[in-house]
Amino acid sequence: MSRILDQRIVLLVISFSASVQSTKVLSEWKKCGDPECEKAMSRVQATTDYLGPDCRYLNFKTGEEIMVYSKLSRENENLWIGSDFGYFPRDAVKVEEVFIGEEVEVLTKETDFLCLHEDKNVFE
Repeated sequence: MSRILDQRIVLLVISFSASVQSTKVLSEWKKCGDPECEKAMSRVQATTDYLGPDCRYLNFKTGEEIMVYSKLSRENENLWIGSDFGYFPRDAVKVEEVFIGEEVEVLTKETDFLCLHEDKNVFE
């Protein structure tokens, strides 16, 4: 009985650590086209296939067009947030068209790091 309990505890710890890893805050700040981050900032085209490390990331194939709505700043400037909500590295795309002239820096929110698992939402 004790062995079964130990195995369950180990599985619980593994499950919890995987959940925390996939929902951690990637940056405290982001840049947007407006204070609410509702306006598209630019349109980019994928220059390579990309498969993200977890469900918060946008997966795409070379040639796909992506609308950029915000960009993480300060700690993690290499990640942008695009259509269908997902992070992706800025070096995996080329800018096709810029829609806004001036970026606004705002604090991130807990919902910026929402991880969509099928029909479930996972927060940090």
